[in-house]
Amino acid sequence: MKTRDMNRDWIGTARTLSQALPYLQRYKDATVVIKLGGHAMGSAEAMTGFARDVVLMRQVGVNPIVVHGGGPMINAMLDRLSIKSNFVNGKRVTDAATMEVVEMVLSGLVNKRIVQAIGDQGGRAVGLSGKDSQLIHCQPTHPDLGLVGTPSQVDPYLLRTLTEKEIIPVIAPLGCGPDGKSYNINGDTAAGAIAGALMADRLLLLTDVDGVKDTDGNVVTELTADQIRKMTEDGTIAGGMIPKTETALDAIASGVRAVVILDGRAPNACLLELFTDHGAGSLIRPS
Repeated sequence: MKTRDMNRDWIGTARTLSQALPYLQRYKDATVVIKLGGHAMGSAEAMTGFARDVVLMRQVGVNPIVVHGGGPMINAMLDRLSIKSNFVNGKRVTDAATMEVVEMVLSGLVNKRIVQAIGDQGGRAVGLSGKDSQLIHCQPTHPDLGLVGTPSQVDPYLLRTLTEKEIIPVIAPLGCGPDGKSYNINGDTAAGAIAGALMADRLLLLTDVDGVKDTDGNVVTELTADQIRKMTEDGTIAGGMIPKTETALDAIASGVRAVVILDGRAPNACLLELFTDHGAGSLIRPS
């Protein structure tokens, strides 16, 4: 019985690989930008699974580029250092002291953890921030928010150079301001700007929700940009989903072929989205 069960598992695995062939061919040499955040950032098991998926993507010819957040880790370090934060309309004011911590945590602790995880799975990754090779130039988002920036220009030269060498870039969302200072950038926004500059085939926004939901609470698996706008106007899309859908619309307007908002807590979420009929989350295309 044990042997029969094992054979059944192997046959199922072989069938899955066979069914994935058209998608493997479809995404060969494609650029896929992945925003990593949420649950996968805090769980060692989830991080290992994510790293394995990214290495597999690279192994079959996809060019993955990882952009990460790190809000909970920043909050924890600020608390440890007894640095108090001020907020304007619910958004943290990033002063000089806070920015030092943000840069230390994002470019150091978080970035290198992801690079190490990818390396442990047999991949080759390099940790960067938006300041390296002046990858991301940004403008202050709002005077009241201090050193919070919005990307104004992305130079993808370094990323293209790395992917040509089959190296996976892992990018902390920091940028160079017009005054020469470092600026903190929202991770989703940074990922969208990078995907737009590369005219990526896919932008995958990993979150802690299943995707965009309709008024009945059901995940909508495919949407157009026009549908997103209508759902936002009538209040169906609200709260924390609005910044993510806005990022999706901006990326599509910049030339990204499609954006997917998906649950990063689900095992193998990226592989399900790219290499199966089922997909994962909500796929957003141009209208």
